[in-house]
Amino acid sequence: LGAMGDPRVKPGVLEKGVLLRLRFHFDQYVNLRPVKLFQGVPAALAGDRKIDMYFIRENTEDFYVGLGSRVKTGSSREQLKLIRKTYEVKFDIGIDLKDTDELAYQIGIITRQGARRVIDYAFDLAKKKGADLVTSVDKANVLTEVYGLWREEVEKASSSYGIEKEFQYVDAVALHMVRNPERFKVLVTPNLFGDILTDLGAALQGGLGFAPSGNINPSGVSMFEPVHGSAPDIAGKDLANPVGAILSSALMLDTLGYKDAAHEMESAVMSVLSDGKHMTADVGGKMSTTAMGDAVLNVLKSQ
Repeated sequence: LGAMGDPRVKPGVLEKGVLLRLRFHFDQYVNLRPVKLFQGVPAALAGDRKIDMYFIRENTEDFYVGLGSRVKTGSSREQLKLIRKTYEVKFDIGIDLKDTDELAYQIGIITRQGARRVIDYAFDLAKKKGADLVTSVDKANVLTEVYGLWREEVEKASSSYGIEKEFQYVDAVALHMVRNPERFKVLVTPNLFGDILTDLGAALQGGLGFAPSGNINPSGVSMFEPVHGSAPDIAGKDLANPVGAILSSALMLDTLGYKDAAHEMESAVMSVLSDGKHMTADVGGKMSTTAMGDAVLNVLKSQ
């Protein structure tokens, strides 16, 4: 899937009407975001950093379910409904608002099944990658119900897979990602926190132009896309960084079981970037989109 966005469209329309709708319709409950800093790419952090981690973000629940409203002063009744592939829930909320003119609210939902399946995916990935620790990210000290349930499923998965787990609050993870990102290998997060932290991760790997992603249903239809937006200000100018899109293709191949092809594609990107000279404008380079793509293709052909 290509980058999507238009500054003329009100925020939330494309996100809810297209991206979230696709994820929900195909039940793409895993958002997989590798964060890897390749040699030669200008780094946000000083020093020789070995940044190589995987974010597994729950992709269909939490505070992104789209349940919420605005209420004016007085008494009202709100009826909300959520339909997913595996369950349906209805809310009938009576509201009596006094002493202020308006309030807005959003509802966050985590089901046990929804938590279990993405957490199992994270521990399974950790096993495949040889990681001995999975970091679970939440804010269970404040949002005790939704993330208390989340933690219960992390405990079960850790015991079942025989892999150690640690619980970290989202604010602490943000701090550690800047101070010591090398400590992380596999992180599993609820939807909202994963959305925020993965963009911090993109900054650590050189910027959004280098960041791939996959919206995955392990037994259904998956969707792969670069993380960056549509950048209408440079549309048609041959300036965009194609690395995120290329790595998204590699991630797709890997997920579909074409491990060798995925490795060759990622290795070609690494080879091109390694000397620090092949860079597009987003990181201070002079290469065009076409030239960068051709450079990766030439390496692939020579392998």
